[in-house]
Order: sequence, then structure tokens, then C-alpha cells
Amino acid sequence: MRPLAAAHPETSAGTKNDRFAFGSNWQRFLAHVDEERIAEAEKSLRAMLEVENLAGKSFLDVGCGSGLFSLAAMRLCAEKVCSFDYDPQSVACAQELKRRYLNEASHWTISQGSALDADFVSRLGQYDVVYTWGVLHHTGNMWQALENVVLPVAQQGMLFIALYNDQGIRSRLWRGVKKAYNRNAVWRAIIVPLFAAFYVARGFVKDVITLKNPITRYRQYKRSRGMSYFTDLLDWLGGYPFEVAKPEAIVEFFRGKGFETIKLNPAGRGLGNNEYVFRRLSGKVAK
Repeated sequence: MRPLAAAHPETSAGTKNDRFAFGSNWQRFLAHVDEERIAEAEKSLRAMLEVENLAGKSFLDVGCGSGLFSLAAMRLCAEKVCSFDYDPQSVACAQELKRRYLNEASHWTISQGSALDADFVSRLGQYDVVYTWGVLHHTGNMWQALENVVLPVAQQGMLFIALYNDQGIRSRLWRGVKKAYNRNAVWRAIIVPLFAAFYVARGFVKDVITLKNPITRYRQYKRSRGMSYFTDLLDWLGGYPFEVAKPEAIVEFFRGKGFETIKLNPAGRGLGNNEYVFRRLSGKVAK
């Protein structure tokens, strides 16, 4: 059973004082965006959606962050791309990427809005592909956000979503770390070097045991959806609000909304994201 919904990210688990500065993190990431990262983002979309391109399809990027995947959708020949984010700095990042690569593209629109605002989401229209990766668990009201992202999915449309895996007490402990990170600069000064050193040391030991070059994991990190290691590290350490869900709960939720599960890449025993692709069945009405 899913938990009762909270009120709103600004008034519940994610007040303006303790929300992670996602937009600031994405602004740092912009300096690393290049053709190789864009190509990796395109590859990620093609692999999960099992398509060669998005020609003739519309694409909605919910919580667009840097705008990298909106740009990837454009590069994959999407007929229409709409991007939005709650964080104005993230919106600015997406606008900057558009300016750099596709400044004249009138069929890519970018705006500020909340996934928790059902009226706003409804006004966006219907889309063949709705994409929201690692976003809704940071809204402060994940289940309401999940309700809302159903609205813009067209009949036979696909929903590509990623949400943090529920690892029980480990997830609860990480929620405490993330909340402390956003409390003040003192906690950040403790948490960042402590965990950065831990992850580097753990990776080093693993690479030595497996006879791999310890530097390779960082050089090749961009192959993970075109992302940056340090950007993802800060996102993980500070990403708050923070909610989690077991795969079976998410699959059951969308089944009740008239969706079939096309693909599920589970995080397994890890703390990362479970990735899902759902298809909306014709004639099914959301409950």
C-alpha cells in the first residue's frame, strides 16, 4: 500500500530552506556537456524505449534538470519537445543548452512548473513519450507526482520513469544524511569529504582486486547516461526531499491506471534507481 500523500514540497518535507539546490548542481554540470555526453543520453533513450529514433513522436521532459535529455530527444528527431522544471536554475540550464545547440528550434519549449500542479500538467497536452528520470522522488510528494504524470501520457504512449529503490532501514538512514546535508554548510563540509573519500577508497580497492585501472571508472563515467561523477555524487548526498518505493508497488500503481509494464531495470539490492517503461493501454481510464 502506498503512503498517504504529503501536502506540497514547499510546505512539507521539502521547504525552501532544506531542499537541495538541484539547479545549482546542474549549472556546474553544463561545463561538462559535450557531443559525447549528448550521444550517451541519446543511447540511453533508444535502449530503454527500444526505438531507433523519435521521429513523429512528441516528448515531455518532466523535471528536465540540465535539459540534456530534452536535447537528446531533439537529436533523435522528436516532432515536439516540451521541458519543464520546478527549479528556475534548472530551467535556465535547459534554456542555455537550447541556445548552444538548437537556438532556432521552435518545436522545443521550456518552462517553469511543478509536477505537483495537476492543472499545470494537464494544460501541457498529450505526449507520445513522457520522461521523468530521478525526479519525482524529490518533489516532497512522490505519490501525488505519480498521479499527475499519468495525465499527459497519450493513448498507447510510453512513460519512462526512474525512482529510488526502497532498501528499508538503509534508505531511512540516507534520508537523515540528506536532510543534514541541506541543514547548513557545517554539515555539508563534513558529509561531502567523508563520503567522497569512502566511495573513492571503495572503488580503488575493488579496482585493485579486479586488476583494473582505478582512474578508468571516472574517465568512463560519462557512459552512464552522459552524466558526471561529481554531479551525481552531490545529487545523491544532498538530494532532498527523498522518497523511495519498491518496484512491485510502482508496477501495481500504474497497472491500476491502465498501464502495462514494458520494461523494468531493477536496482536490485542497491540504493540506486529502478527504471521503468510503461505503455498506456487504449480505452483505459485512470482511476
